[in-house]
Amino acid sequence: MPCAPVGDVSVQEQIDRLHDMSPELLLKDLEQAFGPLPAHWRAAADRPDRWLRGYAGALADVWAVAEPLWSRARPLLDREVARVGVASVRGGADALLGSLAGRLARTENGLVIEGVAAGVHELGRRSLVLVPMLAGKDALIVGLDDPEAVWIAYPVPAAGRLWRTDSDDLSELVGPVRAELLRTLDHPMTMTMLAGGMNIPPSSLTFHCDRLVAARLIARERRGREVWIDRTPRAGALLELCLR
Repeated sequence: MPCAPVGDVSVQEQIDRLHDMSPELLLKDLEQAFGPLPAHWRAAADRPDRWLRGYAGALADVWAVAEPLWSRARPLLDREVARVGVASVRGGADALLGSLAGRLARTENGLVIEGVAAGVHELGRRSLVLVPMLAGKDALIVGLDDPEAVWIAYPVPAAGRLWRTDSDDLSELVGPVRAELLRTLDHPMTMTMLAGGMNIPPSSLTFHCDRLVAARLIARERRGREVWIDRTPRAGALLELCLR
């Protein structure tokens, strides 16, 4: 990447920087990273300008596919920001760091990172930047050499739900009948309307509605002889999280 993610740098900005990057910078970076160049990097070193443009184009193609997934991840990312913020202000940063990924462990001597070349790295006065990413649960990327910050990219919790297609998160949480009931209530309906639309007996509908009222996911209101049902804001937030 052209720059470490210390600030809020968009993917498009990173791609644009790759297009504008000097080939000499790539060669310098390869030399710093490897010393003697591995064989599989020889083609990039021979034509650094072509490699940079090709890499930028490949990233643009990947982002075109990944951007909708990233947009759907916004509730998960917002929740993770809140989790990290609460841990920071309440003095729970040590426990938080040890819970980010399976390859991280917090000890009395510091943070142990599995899979990184042996050595000791001092944080000093540098910032520690946490970068939640959409990846498998064992993924981990660390940047230890930036003079301004040490950054750790780790999988955002529950990211797997974004691309899982063999199950329904809402049904897993509240059961299939109640999940269908919540989806059906895109506008207020009477008990009679619901029973007819869902094709279930009124007694069964009452049972499920009682449970959803107890969970504060629906509200009932009597209007004359009819009882009207509507989703609560709490249910709307749950649907947004599960169905995006």
